[in-house]
Amino acid sequence: MRRTPLLLGAALALTSVWALAQDAPESLLPPGFDRPAPRANPGRPAAPTPAPAPSPGSRGAGSAPVVQRLPSGLDGGGGTGSPLPAPAASAVKLPPLDVLAKLSPDELTDLLGLRPKFDIPAAARRSMKQIGVLAESEGGLPAGSLAGQNASLVRAALIGNKGVLVSRWGHIMLRRALASRLDAPAAMNPADFTAMRAALLLRMGEGEAARALVQDIDSGNYTEGLTQAALESYIFTADFTGICPAVTILGGARKDPQWQAVSAICAAFRGDGNAGLSQLDRQLGANAMPRIDLLLAQKYAGAAGTAGRAVKIEWDGVKELTPWRYAMSIAVGLQPPPALLKGVDAQFDYMAASAPMLGLEVRAAAADRAAGAGVMSSAAMVDLYGQIYAEDDISGDWSARADQLRNAYVAGDANGRMTAIRQLWDGARGTEQRYSRQVLTAYAAARMPADSALRGDAGELIASMLTAGLDQNAMRWAPLADVGSQEWGLLALAAPSRSAPVDLAALEKFYSSDNSEEARKSGFLLAGLAGLGRVSPQTTDEFAKKLGIDMTRQTRWTGLISQSAEVRNTVLVALLAGAGMQGSSWAKMTPLYLYHIVAALRRVGLDAEARMIAAEAVARG
Repeated sequence: MRRTPLLLGAALALTSVWALAQDAPESLLPPGFDRPAPRANPGRPAAPTPAPAPSPGSRGAGSAPVVQRLPSGLDGGGGTGSPLPAPAASAVKLPPLDVLAKLSPDELTDLLGLRPKFDIPAAARRSMKQIGVLAESEGGLPAGSLAGQNASLVRAALIGNKGVLVSRWGHIMLRRALASRLDAPAAMNPADFTAMRAALLLRMGEGEAARALVQDIDSGNYTEGLTQAALESYIFTADFTGICPAVTILGGARKDPQWQAVSAICAAFRGDGNAGLSQLDRQLGANAMPRIDLLLAQKYAGAAGTAGRAVKIEWDGVKELTPWRYAMSIAVGLQPPPALLKGVDAQFDYMAASAPMLGLEVRAAAADRAAGAGVMSSAAMVDLYGQIYAEDDISGDWSARADQLRNAYVAGDANGRMTAIRQLWDGARGTEQRYSRQVLTAYAAARMPADSALRGDAGELIASMLTAGLDQNAMRWAPLADVGSQEWGLLALAAPSRSAPVDLAALEKFYSSDNSEEARKSGFLLAGLAGLGRVSPQTTDEFAKKLGIDMTRQTRWTGLISQSAEVRNTVLVALLAGAGMQGSSWAKMTPLYLYHIVAALRRVGLDAEARMIAAEAVARG
């Protein structure tokens, strides 16, 4: 089928030349080519014309036809533009006709070896030098940061991170680093480097960012690792047809059942629904995948409309919810049974929070978890609740919360707005959800006046503002913050600058009212201030001794992040900081690690992230 466009193009080109020749005053052909050959006398044979002697090293004039070179890649070769010789008849052993009749177009293409490595011309292919979606001019980190780094260290920082971070701001910082346009380490394949970044983004719940990252590489350059990361990215975002261009190029490179099922779906959406469903039928008959997985795939493939078939989805006997099952379900307009959704991993909430095919109430419930983790921003939360408020068909708790959020912005007086904010906070179940509600109310909190009548809510209002990085708004409360109070501690860390160091008396006053477990907030406050250079070494030593903290202890990780900061390697510091912030809660963080993270980030120019992480530690410690 690929020959037709080329022939049409050739025909158009010849037509254009003919039109020019009609209007031109002289022939467009080289001299001598426009003279017609003499007509032979029927009664007299034409005298033979001696052929010109070939020049040394040249081939005879009639030894081969002149062949127009095709653009690199279109000839199916290695990019040289030379036409491929016709394969010998014995090169391909064909199966019997009854087997051939059952093969799909994709399977025939693989069998005959006709699949091209690239589906785009060489001039349109993208460079592998820098891969990512955020250039430095757009907020990304320096592109060359990892080019000269040890590949083993970078690999360990990426693969060793499980993706669950104690800090929302740490999550945001790591996502920014992974999505930046970066050079791969010299000893690492750029495609494999991208695969490891995308895989970590997926573990963090950042499906859209992971998908955008893998899409920055042409399918012809995919490695085994990148192919797997791409497949998981499209599953995470319930975009099963998004990977079809890669399936077209890679074809039978993989034989696992999941890849074969996706290939069948792609065949259906290319217009060959019968072939696609037949492939899925064969998999179902061979028990290649669990029955529920293939039934969902059949229902998805049937949506292509070329071979309609009613598929009944039965969840009986299904004990586990997987990303494939959840993504397939929501993609075809279904919801898994509530029993399967109960107590599921946070990844499924991260998938649901931004899934456009889900109802607003489902997405809002998922956002109550995604916002606190850093997957969803405050602005995105407000937009979501705005849609709920505008939807007349939604009632009950979610409609009431949308009303409360509106009142938090537009109630007639400060007391009315503060009441609405408190209702949103107090309506949360648990500390994790309460923090997500603080993310939701960040901009409403920034509109509250710095008034002594609201002093009792100052600490939580400031914490809410800082979830969205609104440090300037938070600093309006500084004149009302009593030294040693929660709000004072947050502002001491979040302030863009500080003229005088914090003294020991102020720290001890904060400690005296610290009711956190093992005075964790006091330890985090000291670590953050020391990392930001806002407390003297002598005060650090004295207060650390009182808290029983050894701020001088060294580990292999502290040595690595300190060395990376010393040479100003921004990306490596961000990756190592992310590795050091792994954990399900701030109880997993130590003041020693927090100190090194904040100090290293500040040293490489990520001062805002350093301040927000330190303040978050005190707010949530």
